[in-house]
Parts: sequence; structure tokens; C-alpha cells
Amino acid sequence: MPMLRRMRSISAKARRVTRQPSRALKYALYRAQLRLPLDEQLAVYSAYWNAAYSCNPAAIYEKARELAPHIRGVWVVKADRVRNIPAGVDYVVEESPAYFRAMARAKYFISNANFPEYVVKRPGSVVVLTHHGTPLKLMGLDGLTFAGRDGTGSAELRKVVAKWDYSIAANPFSTQAWNTAFPGRYESLEYGYPRNDILVNAKPEHGERVRAELGIAPGQRAVLYAPTHRGGNAGKASVYLDVAALAESLGPDAVVLTRSHYFYEDRPSAAAGAARVIDVTSHPRVEDLYLAADVLITDYSSTMFDFAVLDRPIAVYASDWSYYKRSRGAYFDIAEEHPGVFATTQEQLFDLFASDAVDGEDARRRRAAFRERFCALEDGRAAERVVRRVLLGEQVDHRPAAAPRVPRQTTPADQPALS
Repeated sequence: MPMLRRMRSISAKARRVTRQPSRALKYALYRAQLRLPLDEQLAVYSAYWNAAYSCNPAAIYEKARELAPHIRGVWVVKADRVRNIPAGVDYVVEESPAYFRAMARAKYFISNANFPEYVVKRPGSVVVLTHHGTPLKLMGLDGLTFAGRDGTGSAELRKVVAKWDYSIAANPFSTQAWNTAFPGRYESLEYGYPRNDILVNAKPEHGERVRAELGIAPGQRAVLYAPTHRGGNAGKASVYLDVAALAESLGPDAVVLTRSHYFYEDRPSAAAGAARVIDVTSHPRVEDLYLAADVLITDYSSTMFDFAVLDRPIAVYASDWSYYKRSRGAYFDIAEEHPGVFATTQEQLFDLFASDAVDGEDARRRRAAFRERFCALEDGRAAERVVRRVLLGEQVDHRPAAAPRVPRQTTPADQPALS
């Protein structure tokens, strides 16, 4: 037995030694590649820390293939998330040799979250931070210094932000939030959110197709429940909506789609076998779910700002709002400035649906004010503006020609080029 343990120990040490040179060689490859010229026609894309093909970067990538085909786009993805990359999309696996070559040579870096700190910002390279939502909770330095916090991490954050060349904002409110949360010398592209273009441009049959794929019967009311990550408050069961009870209260003519935040490990779910509840957490495109849904229920998630583009009913269920705003901080009071109806208990929420207040006169008035404040730039051409400004170097008017509109039967091909 002692000999066996000694052999296992030697074997373990050998494995560690063989792994160490491999990692060192990769970083040596990266440093060597940094000595080579930038590839002026290479763009690296990433979403949610290399976990997905989605959000603003995906919308920009797809528009770049149309308007700037000379720029080769490559996605960075974790080894266990390669399945998330659609067929025909070039990718490199995180920390592979191909990854380090791309990260060293690319001219353009486009992500909705920051790239690793070790990635060098080379002269001539262009970094675009698209973000991944209009903020309600405090972000960046605003959050690090909220409620007497000492700002730990501020210096590191400033170093990362110093690499940005462009920051995308969905609305003027976001521009102001990013300026205080992430102070820097970058140019703010107040263009609307590229990921929301599809909400304006999609034809009615798009949503109908998604509904059919999800098994939603014609005539059924689809209610999407999409809560945000709770952080330190996640352990309180009361913050989650009982989706089985909701489905029961809505009756047989409704179905509940429940989508958990990507940070969730212990996610809210319906009781086993609950009728008319569909877990859509693994659905690859949340925008498809918006188009399929008739109503959104959320809490503090940025989904409300995106879904509002569709001008459909929104209910905010925020049982822990008092705690949340004290512990996390917020840019405005969602209880007062919500986009429809607001409830702090399930009973209140169910009553709002039963009385049709969720789409009543007051709810519509609030939704209109919310859309005017947060969705005025969403004209279906945000991705085009980003591509023309960043990849093609054109000067672009950031203001859309018309107010945001409910989706109608038009396509991007029907629209003239931006001036």
C-alpha cells in the first residue's frame, strides 16, 4: 500500500508538471504573436464570458457579415459551450493556441462583458463594450461605492475600462449610467441595442413559429416569467414566483414560460408535472421568447427594457424591493416608475391579471412613458449603426428617423442605407 500511494503521488506530480509547460507555452505563443502586425480584417466576438452566441455581439456579428464581409469574425467559446455556436460560425476555444493567436492579432474586440485582464490593448486595436442590458441596479463604480462600500476593485475596473474605445448605450439614460459606473475616455455609441433590432424587424409569423415550436396552442395567452439574479438575497424562497400557482390562477387558456437568469444554479421552477408551465431557460435566443410572449413578468431584470419595445403588457413582481434597493442600490425607483403594473405579493399579482389591470388604462399610460424614456432609439437599425461606425469608419447619426414602432412586416432589406 505505501508503494501504491507513492506511485500515485509521483503520477499526480507528473501530470501537474506536464500541464504547466502546456499553459506556459500557450502564453509564450500569445506573447510571440503580439510581435506580429495586427490583422486589420479580424474581429473577435464574445458574449457572457465566452458562454454563448447571443445578445448584442451576435446581432453585430450577423450585420457585419452583411455590410462588412471583408472583416472575418471569430467567436471565443468555452470548451463545454461549443454546442452553442451555430453552424457556419467560425470560433476558437478559450485558451487554445488558436485563441491566443486570435487575441494577439485581432484588430476588433466586441463583447457584452470584459475580456480577460491579461489581454493586451495593442495600438490600433478597437475594443467595443456592448453591455447586456439597460441598468436598473447600480453598476461598476456606482455599485462598488454604494452604501458606504470602500470601492474595493475600483482600480482594477478602471484599468479594464481604459481599454474601451466604444461603449454602446440603448438610450440616453444608459449613457449617463455608464459614464458614472465606468468612467473613461471611450466614445459612447447611443444607438439603441443591436439585439433588439429583431423585435422591430420580425414578421408576425416569426413569433407564431416560436409559439408552435414551444407547444403553445393557438389562442393561448403566453406569459413569460424572467427574473434576474438575486445575489445575496437568492436564498429567500419568497422572492421567486410560484409559476405553477400562476398557471393555475390564469386558467386553461394560458401557458407560463419560465426562464431563469444565466447565473442561477438553484433556479425557480414549477412543481413536477405542473400543467401549462414550460421551462425555456435553455432556449438559445431570448428575443424569440419575447416575440412568442403576450405578457412579461419580471423583477429588476433588463428584460423589461427590451420587451417594452414590443409595446406588450409588463408586470413587475418585486416582493423584496425594499431589501434589494438598500443592498444593491438602483438608478431609479421601479415601484414608482414601472412599465405597467407592480406587485409585492403573489396575491396582488394574480389579482392584477384577474382584473385585466395588467393591460388596463393606467398600465398602458405607464408603458408609454417607459417606452418614451428607454426605447426611443429602437428603430431596428442599431446593429447597422454599430457596424458602419466601428468596422466601416463612417460617421453615423445616432438618432433614428422615427419613433419606435411595434413590429410590422418589413425587413432590413426594405430600408435604405444610413446617411
